[in-house]
Amino acid sequence: MSSTIAWYREGGPLMNVVMLVGLIGVAILLERFYVIVLRAKNNGRRFIERVIQLVRAGKVEEAIKECAGSSAALPDMGLVILRSRSRDEGDLQHVAGAASLSALPRLTRRLQYLPALATAGVLLGVFGTLRGVDRALVSTGGGASSAAGIAAALAPTGLALLIAVILVLGRAYLVSQSESISEEIHEFSARLINALIDRPDVRLGHR
Repeated sequence: MSSTIAWYREGGPLMNVVMLVGLIGVAILLERFYVIVLRAKNNGRRFIERVIQLVRAGKVEEAIKECAGSSAALPDMGLVILRSRSRDEGDLQHVAGAASLSALPRLTRRLQYLPALATAGVLLGVFGTLRGVDRALVSTGGGASSAAGIAAALAPTGLALLIAVILVLGRAYLVSQSESISEEIHEFSARLINALIDRPDVRLGHR
């Protein structure tokens, strides 16, 4: 621990700026994880089949109760479509389209900040390293002390690269989760409309 603290201090004041960028990125990651994974996601396949089965059995009120029992994205979509009470395909598609315009942006909001913060952190780290190298060379004029100064100057870039890896991998995971939810929403809305107008079901994604 003491060696890590010493390494951090040797990196200079720019380490604090890089760390601040990293903390902002991690805060966004945690907020997006809560919204996408903990709130918006549920057991989509089981939920879809359960609601479609209820609707095709004429138990629309039970299907509504099933959707009302969760705040995830799929139940919200089902609730909007089922409560429309319409059985016209065009009307149902308009309702589903309007609902998706509200639901889908919530899944991708602020995700683009993460690669921007990762890039900004790396650029700041490189800037800090260049400043540190310049100071080490100017103040020492070469030799062992110069090598030690250059080694210390690498700290901002090292920290920035570590933060960038966390943000990039975190964003990749969240994007994959949001895309999975979006696909389930599109499938669910299409199959639910087919069930309401008594059209044959197409089970997407089944083997």
